Amino acid sequence: MELILNTFGTSLSRDNEGFVITHKDGRQRIPADGIKSIQISRGAQITSDAVMLAIENEIEVLFMDKGGMPIGRIWSPKYGSISTIRKGQLNFTFSKDALTWIKDIIRRKIENQQALLLMMNATGADIERKRDKAISRLEDYRTKIATVDGEVISDVAAQLRGWEGVASKIYFEALNLFIPEEYRFDGRSQHPAMDITNAFLNYGYGILYGKIEGALIKAGIDPYVGVLHRDDYNRPVLVYDVIELYRVWVDYVVYSLVAQRVVTEEYYSVRDDGSYWLEGLGRRILIQSLNDYLEEVISVKSVSRSRLTQIQLYATDLAQQFKRYE
Repeated sequence: MELILNTFGTSLSRDNEGFVITHKDGRQRIPADGIKSIQISRGAQITSDAVMLAIENEIEVLFMDKGGMPIGRIWSPKYGSISTIRKGQLNFTFSKDALTWIKDIIRRKIENQQALLLMMNATGADIERKRDKAISRLEDYRTKIATVDGEVISDVAAQLRGWEGVASKIYFEALNLFIPEEYRFDGRSQHPAMDITNAFLNYGYGILYGKIEGALIKAGIDPYVGVLHRDDYNRPVLVYDVIELYRVWVDYVVYSLVAQRVVTEEYYSVRDDGSYWLEGLGRRILIQSLNDYLEEVISVKSVSRSRLTQIQLYATDLAQQFKRYE
């Protein structure tokens, strides 16, 4: 269970071994047992006693910006890393195996994009033709990425970023064909979004960033030591690498929402610069939809767990992989 405080004036305090949420409609007590994380947006408050209770119960506390991105985090010192993982992580980053790892991530990302496009029901021969052409072009880039070679990441980083960027453009152009006309977009727009679909995507990716960063920290991995993304100062760049495996989950949830044509003007606001921002109702619908999706059980490598647990298992396996490079 996650506690999400994104309504202005809402506060979270402690009552013995439980939390108390206070809002305009009253108070609600929730036991600490079973809570996995607490997410707090601007305008909401948390007391130091509530923070202490979260730490005692190994509940992560995330502070989120208006776009859904985590901008701060409090976690239990019990997570802690061990030196063998961090030393190995650094050694791995500069090994040739890191190149194999990131190539596999990008290829799997493209494969996921192809799979999502194949799920779409084409309403006519023209759309089906465009969809199939996009899938074929994506396969070309999967092949290019598989064959590129170098001793370290820096030898081919520019190529990989370029091919990944082109593949994403092809994918979103094809995905746009299946989105209701009123929600279609000219292209990906980030920070800020220039349409409602991109606003949903950006906020959903922000939620996913937080969950992946938390999984890495709990596994003892330093999220600030990246492989392909390694040059952004003071950013959790390894999260930017790992998230590529799971972005399609957000894409699917957002597509499902707009395809139902349930999005109204109550979900968002438009600023003077033309940028779109999710409001309370839009955030609640997306958060609930994405959390429900992440709690669904799927099978990965013959292990059946929720999607969220699969992320945590991946982080644990990655930590064990890093240890071998000490």
